[in-house]
Amino acid sequence: MSDRPRYRLVLAKEDFKFSAAHFTLWNDARAELLHGHNYRVRLELSGSELDDWGLLADIEGVKEVIRGLCRRLDSRTLVPAENPSLRWSRGEGAVEIGFGPRRYRFPEDDVLLLPLANTSIELLARHFWGELAAYLRGLPGTRVEALAVSVEETAGQRCTYEAPLGA
Repeated sequence: MSDRPRYRLVLAKEDFKFSAAHFTLWNDARAELLHGHNYRVRLELSGSELDDWGLLADIEGVKEVIRGLCRRLDSRTLVPAENPSLRWSRGEGAVEIGFGPRRYRFPEDDVLLLPLANTSIELLARHFWGELAAYLRGLPGTRVEALAVSVEETAGQRCTYEAPLGA
């Protein structure tokens, strides 16, 4: 960490939330039962300089990106489409999922297939980070040097993914 002073902008708005069903996979033979959470998202932007207007970032745009991501995940069953132990297929308006002896069938509109190996809070935090980092990197003249995104699934249980924007 640099000795230079830094600004840290924290955003944890009331509407940075989504409700979703999921099951965490522990290994190729063990998984949680299907259940749901009321997730909350928090982010921290940091940098050592402000723009000519005294701003670290366009927080209105940042808030819209987070709200859009939350809306996309809200009221869905989250499925880790990149897990090699999970089998899934689409057809006839449904998504069928298999894990070991378990079989699930959901209406296609209820499921969100995520490009993740698991629907853990660790990987959800990294997923949000990646989406927001892409947005921030595309902003001309951004002063944000590092980003941290936290996803909380229950009170007292959250994960934060933090990295420099150059990573």
